[in-house]
Amino acid sequence: MLPIDPDADLGRRAWVPCPGCRDDRGCGPCGDGRNCADHWRYLLGATGGVLHLQCPGCTHLWDHRTGFGAGGRPAHLS
Repeated sequence: MLPIDPDADLGRRAWVPCPGCRDDRGCGPCGDGRNCADHWRYLLGATGGVLHLQCPGCTHLWDHRTGFGAGGRPAHLS
């Protein structure tokens, strides 16, 4: 497991499924597209429409294309 990024801030969070552990599966609020108290991710930064995230549970690091802003189209549309 990786350590939590030293720049991670509890005040900067995002609600995006973690591709590492998918701990949001079976969660009612997450399944409904709502924010829940358990399945948030650290928002480490953003570049255009790409979010840089870390899961506090499994510590997985990844980039998530939102499809908004200067980051271009979402990966599933490219």
